[in-house]
Amino acid sequence: MVPPPHAPVRHDASDGVKAVLGPTNTGKTHLAIERMCAHSSGMIGFPLRLLAREVYDRVVAIKGEKNVALITGEERIEPKGARYLLCTAEAMPVTDRSMAFVAIDEAQLGADRERGHIFTDRLLHARGREETLILGSSALEPMVKALVPGVEIVTRPRFSTLSHVAPRKLSRVPPRSAIVAFSVEQVYAIAEMLRRFRGGAAVVMGALSPQTRNAQVALYQSGEVDYLVATDAIGMGLNLDVQHVAFAGLSKYDGQRHRRLTPAEMAQIAGRAGRHQTDGTFGALAGMGSRGGDGELEFEPEEIYAIEEHRFAPLTRLFWRDPEPRFSSLETLIADLETPPERPELRLGPQAIDLSVLKRLAEEPDIAASVRSAAQVERFWDVCRLPDFRQQGTETHSRFIARLWQDLRQGELGADFVAQQIAQLDRTGGDIDTLQGRIAAIRSWAYIAQRPDWVLARDEMAARARAVEARLSDALHGKLTERFINRRTALLMKKLGPDTGLLSVRLEDEEVLVEGEHIGSLRGFRFVVDPQARLTDYKLLLSAAEKHLSGLLETRAEALTTALHAGETPLALDQGAIVWEGEKLGALSAGRALLTPVFEPDRTLDVIPAPARKTLVAAIEAWLERQLEPLAPLGKLDEASRSEEAGPDLRALLIVLVEHGGMLAREHSGIEKLDKARRTMLAKLGVRVGALDLFVPAMLRPRPIALWRELARLAGRAPRGG
Repeated sequence: MVPPPHAPVRHDASDGVKAVLGPTNTGKTHLAIERMCAHSSGMIGFPLRLLAREVYDRVVAIKGEKNVALITGEERIEPKGARYLLCTAEAMPVTDRSMAFVAIDEAQLGADRERGHIFTDRLLHARGREETLILGSSALEPMVKALVPGVEIVTRPRFSTLSHVAPRKLSRVPPRSAIVAFSVEQVYAIAEMLRRFRGGAAVVMGALSPQTRNAQVALYQSGEVDYLVATDAIGMGLNLDVQHVAFAGLSKYDGQRHRRLTPAEMAQIAGRAGRHQTDGTFGALAGMGSRGGDGELEFEPEEIYAIEEHRFAPLTRLFWRDPEPRFSSLETLIADLETPPERPELRLGPQAIDLSVLKRLAEEPDIAASVRSAAQVERFWDVCRLPDFRQQGTETHSRFIARLWQDLRQGELGADFVAQQIAQLDRTGGDIDTLQGRIAAIRSWAYIAQRPDWVLARDEMAARARAVEARLSDALHGKLTERFINRRTALLMKKLGPDTGLLSVRLEDEEVLVEGEHIGSLRGFRFVVDPQARLTDYKLLLSAAEKHLSGLLETRAEALTTALHAGETPLALDQGAIVWEGEKLGALSAGRALLTPVFEPDRTLDVIPAPARKTLVAAIEAWLERQLEPLAPLGKLDEASRSEEAGPDLRALLIVLVEHGGMLAREHSGIEKLDKARRTMLAKLGVRVGALDLFVPAMLRPRPIALWRELARLAGRAPRGG
């Protein structure tokens, strides 16, 4: 019997279904673990692989390794006869009713644009024989009541108080704090600053592998560093000993537009502060400014009230997509996936990337022709649902899926081929971004290797993929630690406390003084520690100097910029290097043309705060343009050589003149090929025709000759003699 085009939403029996709702730090997940362990069997679905793994380890300690399974897209640990399953929501075997207990965590994610339909389906259909728990925010209550008739609602209060505090500068953020930013660039910048004056910070981002995130969190939890810098990934389930959450921004890009966080999203992040009976605080990071203006970053009064009192607008709809589409054809499958629900509480979810990929590839004749039978359509849909771990968008991900399908439509992937793909990623060199990219790629192959009907020698290939991910994660953890943690400074700060920020640091000429004591000097923009300093409090003074160095360098950069704008010439051009007070600020390199060299700032300028550095580099480039003004006569020739009016013979002659610095032997110059009009044009450009030479008089002076020689050397051309 062929099913109808769109069946009504299926509602399972609600006997034994309980919704445990409340804010963060209410013990909901702990309750689910206790209830599951009290049953003969059970399953919990989590929003993150990281959480599933964390709870798996806890349940293994209670029930034993042979009785517990971990099921995620990239990792499957399934002992024969395992009675307790810890899964990601996508990996939950929903149709399996053999479990006595079932729980779904963070069910309010049914309102998430990308994954909401998964959580809505689990809320509707994931059931245990004896007991079912739905865990989530209080905002979910009206949806649960409407979609699960007869459900028992239990509201749990937060264990501790969450309070708002006034904005604080980064230097005044207390230890045991998490600073939350909403871009990778901002995370790195804040972590770099904390490294300078607090010894460093652990870094947590959604793009990190679970192993790397765990290793970074362990640095914070162990007390090796007192600060954690994270994206909003921290808001979902990471249980940390955080006392204060500082927001470096209150808006984010949600995949479609840049918008302000909702109060519920703010609360999910702020709620990481204060665990169990310990109260927590949250607030904005001072000095960050507000988006689109110069005002201070701050919470609105109604947002503070909502977060502190845990009062949020209730959810009115959840996203949904047909969980049981038909596979008779690609057209039917797409139509079912795009058919809206009949219930007013549900709405069709935005087009997720798996559906975008399906529709994109269905338009390609070769691929559409290879997907004919219902079994092929179902298999093709499974391939399209491979997560976009690389986060490269529909077009790039579609190409990867298309290549994968070309192999999978014929059967299983060969072990040699999969092993080769995994081996290509088994390289631990490179910077942070490179390692993150390789981890994302190996997660794709780990997912592929877990599929029982996709890969020959599945267990071996899955183990190889996990081993490579582990090695890459260790390397990434090492890179993050090396870049963002200064263990020496962190140790000193633990001994000295935050009081170094109160010490007086000033700059006299080039000497850096801390509390009047000479600690080092600034040479250009390079801080040099005085090797003769042997004071008993030397480490304290050095720590204070490092903390204030950014401000000193910014002031120094601004002073140099002002001098350059005023027409003063404190810089010198020496053998292709731009020098200030004996220190190199950068060098010239060959540009697109001989007369347009490029200024490349020296790495010593990287320590200057970004805005001041950008302004200084622009001032140096303007100074360089003024220095090259003596070459203006050659510039006129260069410009004329690109004019159609000059004609081919004159253009060729002008090009050679520029390349020879404005002086050329008349013999074989081609001057005899020029007609009267072109000779007149040549004269107007300032070129004299002598008995033996063609020359530009202005280029015969020492300064233009020296400048041209330097540019010719940069361009790899031998300068003229004499």
